[in-house]
Amino acid sequence: MIKIAHESPKAIFDSVQKLTNYDYALVHLFEEDQEYLQLFKDAIKKGREVILDNSIFELEEAFDADRFTHWINELRPTWYIVPDALEDAKKTMNQMANWNLKYADQVYGKKIGVVQGKSYSEIVACYEYMNKMADVDMIAISFDYSYYTQSVPHPNKYVSWMLGRVKLLGDMLRDGVINENKPHHLLGVGIPQEGLFYRQYTWIYSMDTSNPVVHGIKGIEYSEVGLWSKESQKLFEMINQPIDDIDLNLVKYNINKFSWFWNGHNTSIKVSNG
Repeated sequence: MIKIAHESPKAIFDSVQKLTNYDYALVHLFEEDQEYLQLFKDAIKKGREVILDNSIFELEEAFDADRFTHWINELRPTWYIVPDALEDAKKTMNQMANWNLKYADQVYGKKIGVVQGKSYSEIVACYEYMNKMADVDMIAISFDYSYYTQSVPHPNKYVSWMLGRVKLLGDMLRDGVINENKPHHLLGVGIPQEGLFYRQYTWIYSMDTSNPVVHGIKGIEYSEVGLWSKESQKLFEMINQPIDDIDLNLVKYNINKFSWFWNGHNTSIKVSNG
């Protein structure tokens, strides 16, 4: 089973938490929102698994490393994602080297290294660095590399992203690049039915996305085959969405449907804290 987390507005955090396997925190929100931070501190106290993200998707550059270190030690998450650089393999590897030299011994939690690159060779080089030299506990692969639209061209970029990541992982597995003994994390998703391709990959440990929550809030219901487009709204921009503006039943429906795409079953009862 692939562990799933869905970022959500604070008003429905508890409801979404009951239908997910772990929690996924965006560090930049800690700087401005004590209530948001407390939700994750409470999750840790309850024994929930938590991944702390460096917010690169939201900020388009990784969170400041010194401040990130502070928040790792403040929260004490299960996992944290080392600051990376979007599609820049060399800079990402350099930042990991710097992290290991300066910060790794100062923080609590297990380390996740993100693979970056603009071509197959760059992505593989970055992966092999994370796997063999960076001493990471988990390796993460993103959902929207520009490489995907090159490797699987399609008029619908969300199809390219979906099939591109499927092809990338398949190619890396074929070429002996994937370390099946190390856990992997999938960062985000374009369209929910992508999970249908991964049920046989036992080395995929976890994934995160706000997809079913954002679409539920927008009044968009998953169909039997998922979606063929994606709302561009980022969840952190909706973090203070009032409960009266959210159709919680639709959000829950999408979450259950998402779970079926990824793990072959609905999650209509509370999942164990794992």
